[in-house]
Amino acid sequence: MFARVTLFEIDTLRISLDAALERFKELIVPEMRKQEGYEGAYLMRTPEGKGLLMTLWASEEVAAAGLESGYYDEQVTKFVSWFRAPSGRESYEMVFTEAPGMVRE
Repeated sequence: MFARVTLFEIDTLRISLDAALERFKELIVPEMRKQEGYEGAYLMRTPEGKGLLMTLWASEEVAAAGLESGYYDEQVTKFVSWFRAPSGRESYEMVFTEAPGMVRE
């Protein structure tokens, strides 16, 4: 599994955090689900508008394909007017995962 991490900061004077979340669910989530190899996402934020989106992909190749095809840039463009600064992006190999419902005692 491979993870792509996007760091961002929402300008809360332009859009509320709740409105930004609703736009994300409306505009981005359906597009992520259409991508080959998409395996899930985690979205985190602070009250000040800083955030981290981690998307999970079946392999490094399918994660890279989203960048090469322009898919990733298309999604970021949908939010660029609400960012305080340009978003950042990193990619990581997932070497350990434990999430709610996965822990067994």
